[in-house]
Amino acid sequence: MMVRQQTEAIEKQTLHARACQSSNTKGRQTPEKEGDIRTCFQRDRDRIIHCKSFRRLKHKTQVFLAPKGDHYRTRLTHVLEVAQISRTISRALRLNEDLTEAIALGHDLGHTPFGHAGEAVLRKIHPGGFDHYVQSLRVVDVLEKNGAGLNLTYEVRNGIIKHSKGMGKILSDSPKDMADTLEGQVVRISDVIAYVNHDLDDALRAEVIHMKDIPEELLSILGKSHAKRIDTMVSDLIYNTLEAGLQKITMSEAIMTAVNQLRAFLYLRVYESAKLKEEFHKAENIVESLYKYYCEHPELVPNCSDGKPDELLTHVCDFIAGMTDRFALMNFEKIFIPQRWTVF
Repeated sequence: MMVRQQTEAIEKQTLHARACQSSNTKGRQTPEKEGDIRTCFQRDRDRIIHCKSFRRLKHKTQVFLAPKGDHYRTRLTHVLEVAQISRTISRALRLNEDLTEAIALGHDLGHTPFGHAGEAVLRKIHPGGFDHYVQSLRVVDVLEKNGAGLNLTYEVRNGIIKHSKGMGKILSDSPKDMADTLEGQVVRISDVIAYVNHDLDDALRAEVIHMKDIPEELLSILGKSHAKRIDTMVSDLIYNTLEAGLQKITMSEAIMTAVNQLRAFLYLRVYESAKLKEEFHKAENIVESLYKYYCEHPELVPNCSDGKPDELLTHVCDFIAGMTDRFALMNFEKIFIPQRWTVF
């Protein structure tokens, strides 16, 4: 028996009946022979970790643009925190950790430079709009490996496209909003647990807000420390989901209400704060200027053929969305900022 088959047999013996077995995957878009050692979800996780888009996340903004401190989150540290929280929950619920981890690590591959500021401007100026979760799926399906894509399993792709919720309901009652697997649903809420806590932590570090600004009732319910708040949310999710017999991923009404209130507080006091919006406007100007410039100079866009106008725009959007913050700044400076003459 191959190692992979042994692992699949262990999954059948140990995972919950509602967990997604790797041996029961709906498969890949292009069928391929599976390996002898790793399960299909383990291979998906590894393909994501080794792809270029994943490496670029280390130089993409989470919330704070070009922070001077070394301890602010980036898009890479965000996905790692989501993966850690997702795995903790999945292990406690006896779900498939490999599937959860693959979705978590891949869910933000399509995010723009400058965080949601970059996403907002592409959504406004690119025909058809722009959503980072749609772009994340495009990255793994089409853009990676020089256009070959990563050929991931259906379950990982489904979890990526269904992870985002904006200010909408975190755990929606509508099946069309939720991932088909419980593992994908775990990532959806782990994404929120991660960002409301680390964005709060970073906002306190940056002195955009202070502890006294956080509503006391939220601290009394969720906890006064960063670690305690995460523990409260994760524990509540695990025990309430177990009590529901894993029919759905769920939280108690009290904790879910507190999480939503904390999220609303962050939108009002941090994401929409004058301090951040001033920098966001600068970032939006950079992204919009680059987009318009590359539309006028398609010869500068990698792999951009002289095709139809909508194809050109798609290539430009892919190019901009794939940029890191510093690559976008470097190109903006090279294109729009006068360079000093070198006199010998």
